[in-house]
Amino acid sequence: MFESSKIVINDVLVREEIFTQKFTCDLNKCKGACCTLKSEFGAPLLENEISLIQENVDNIEKYLTGEHIKEIRENGFYEEKQGELMVRSINDKDCVFVYYENDIAKCSIEKAYLENKSSFKKPISCHLFPIRISNFGGDVLRYEKISECNPAEIKGEEANKYVYEFCEESLKRNYGVNWYSSLKEKTGR
Repeated sequence: MFESSKIVINDVLVREEIFTQKFTCDLNKCKGACCTLKSEFGAPLLENEISLIQENVDNIEKYLTGEHIKEIRENGFYEEKQGELMVRSINDKDCVFVYYENDIAKCSIEKAYLENKSSFKKPISCHLFPIRISNFGGDVLRYEKISECNPAEIKGEEANKYVYEFCEESLKRNYGVNWYSSLKEKTGR
């Protein structure tokens, strides 16, 4: 197996659970819970993502309900709490960009992107989920285990897919193809 409980690639520390925990989203069971978690904190947002969302917000809003549009127009789509930028939520629950399709919470930013109406896919923190990035002198990648994702762990077992494999696209987006290839090589898979 692995000689260590972590892998380091270009100063990015990848914790063991990223390459040992199996995971594949099961939206039919979780109903998009990662976009609707009860918390006073929304999804983390990078400073450069604010202007990217702002440039596309008119097209993104086309998928939202009146309550969400009103929140964005009156209070903005992001806020700063404890020195961190985050996407605003409705009643400390739904992300301000959530819309529902067959009772499943989905991302209007991503929908606009997939329909070629936006140049921005979604915040990297959302795209990487269930991976979270902490910074301790460099990025530390960890698996954010939440009970709402238990069906994803079961489906991951069935699909024989690990967290880093499920997040391949977002890891490549954030760190590059060569970085991801190095990660795969170091996991031995």
